[in-house]
Amino acid sequence: MSEKSTTLEDIVSLAKRRGFIYQGSEIYGGEAGLYDFGPNGVELLNNIKKSWWKANVYDRDNYVGIDSAIFKHPKVWEASGHVGGFSDPLAECKVCHTRIRVDKELGAIGVTADEKMSDDELNTLFDENRDKIKCPKCGSKDFSNVKAFNLLVKSNLGDFTGENERPVYLPGEACQGIYLNFKNVVDTMPVKIPFGIAQIGKAFRNEISPRNFLFRVREFEQADTQFFVKPHKNKEAYERIKNERWQWYLSLGIKEENLRWSQHENLVFYAADAWDIEYNYPSLGYDEVEGIHDRTDYDLTQHMKFSGTDLRYTDPMTKEKYIPWILETSMGLGRVFLAVLSDAYTVEELPNGDSRTVLKLHPDLAPVKYAVSPLLKNKPELVEKAREVYRMLKKKHGNVMWDDNGNIGKRYRRQDEIGTPYCVVIDFDTLEDDTVTIRDRDTTEQKRVTIDSLA
Repeated sequence: MSEKSTTLEDIVSLAKRRGFIYQGSEIYGGEAGLYDFGPNGVELLNNIKKSWWKANVYDRDNYVGIDSAIFKHPKVWEASGHVGGFSDPLAECKVCHTRIRVDKELGAIGVTADEKMSDDELNTLFDENRDKIKCPKCGSKDFSNVKAFNLLVKSNLGDFTGENERPVYLPGEACQGIYLNFKNVVDTMPVKIPFGIAQIGKAFRNEISPRNFLFRVREFEQADTQFFVKPHKNKEAYERIKNERWQWYLSLGIKEENLRWSQHENLVFYAADAWDIEYNYPSLGYDEVEGIHDRTDYDLTQHMKFSGTDLRYTDPMTKEKYIPWILETSMGLGRVFLAVLSDAYTVEELPNGDSRTVLKLHPDLAPVKYAVSPLLKNKPELVEKAREVYRMLKKKHGNVMWDDNGNIGKRYRRQDEIGTPYCVVIDFDTLEDDTVTIRDRDTTEQKRVTIDSLA
């Protein structure tokens, strides 16, 4: 069987058609940068989360998990630098008023725009290349000057005056809750440095131009770990964490040839090192799926300064006090979801000239583990027996689907498209000898097994 190359349009089409991803608020015309996970999508997403949590918490002796509140004290975002520096360079088309990310548009034509550049420096660079950049909507080259656009989403939590004297923000990143609870975890749990804290949490960003399906959105989930070490004891742990994160992607069934490392050339002032794991997305090419950062002592130092709370760690043996250094892993779950879906998506040309679309998902990630069907849905005795097998498997695995719509061939194709590893068919022989036909998704091979062995 031969395979065809995949485009992002293929993934988007399958995601909607098979209940993985819906456009947010679709019945009202949709809202840019917002997506809803459908029945199959939420199962796949939850299975990715379970795999990540197992790898980062359950399989380790020195990691614990938390789930911090979405809203936080306004000073949190001042301390973290988001209020003053969490911004993208924006320019607006003077013809149709479409906004563009200037650094991204410059990057698309091979011009590097450093995130440390001032507005004046960016405007100079933009002016030198205006003739090469077109508005993505109307094609005009007439843009405004470049301005910094803060990405934090404001709210009015607890403000009933309407004057917004104490603005609060939805989190621009999920990790701040870990730093805020560092002292709580040390005081209440039997942890000693080096140790890590893991969290899966929501983040929100006022993206100028959300695009590329799940890749750049305005609301998303992040899975983060923060590993706390003694100052300057970071190198060995950093390399170990990088290797562990790489191996996790391989454990999901992602092909290694679709992954690569990319080291940050322009580090922020507090970072000692930073690497991204990039995935080769259909139609988009290689781009970040996860960042692994050596953040030194910046985060706890900032929160200690702004809060006035002593966040130093006391070594239980030597009584030495110090601010730990932090090694961070930060993963966008939507981007991982898109990578997993893209890597599994396969169109095979069959020997008979037909083709089939199949999601070759790792069985642990598949939204549905088994699909159970009676050979004929108008034969009560077959339906009754099939229901018995269905209930048995559902009790054990949970995510089992009943499928009696159409002929067997159509059922197989439908299950292939959502990545179901095994289809179980109950026929008249089942009534005689308690055997069923089980069909393998990847090989399409079928064999007879007993119901007991199936369980």
